[in-house]
Amino acid sequence: MLQLNIRTLATAGALVLSVSVFAMGGRPKGDEEGTNSRIAPVAHVELAAPSAGAAAGSRSGEQIYKTICAACHEAGVANAPKLGDKTAWAPRIALGLDGLLKSAIAGKNAMPPKGGSDANDAELARTIVYMANKSGGNLKEPAAK
Repeated sequence: MLQLNIRTLATAGALVLSVSVFAMGGRPKGDEEGTNSRIAPVAHVELAAPSAGAAAGSRSGEQIYKTICAACHEAGVANAPKLGDKTAWAPRIALGLDGLLKSAIAGKNAMPPKGGSDANDAELARTIVYMANKSGGNLKEPAAK
């Protein structure tokens, strides 16, 4: 009979302890700000709208690169070839402007169609020429139509 009472008391004590843990919030207090900073995303990318100074259709390749493309192509985000990396760009440049333009319009790997921009095909071509030529290419901009 004594053993039954000790077991009963031990069970009751465990129950009281578990109820008190839940009553106090259910988890130990910690450094919530520190935890949040450790699990925060490494980067945040936003594609910028075209600048108010340049009308759509008249932007240069450099303008579009700096406002849209640089977000990924400066740091190599999602394996985007970095601007100026001749080794990474060589097989792409070998496709020529038409091949690169076709890929850019459709999107490639992690890059969305038109790089997520609102560039028209002429602006996109100028941007490709700018990027390819900064990376070892010698592409020519298409004649204006």
